[in-house]
Amino acid sequence: MLKWALIFLVVSLVAGALGFTGVASGARSIAKVLFALFLLAFLILILIAWGAGELMF
Repeated sequence: MLKWALIFLVVSLVAGALGFTGVASGARSIAKVLFALFLLAFLILILIAWGAGELMF
């Protein structure tokens, strides 16, 4: 489960880098939304893994 959380973190960081730096100016709003969604998914999965006691690599 932690692997999925880390994947969501990486995807959110890439989307944030593209959306907040202006590299992809045409898709800026989409990148910001994806950043928020994947960051939220990352945080939820971290909390679920922590609650289940599986917060180990």
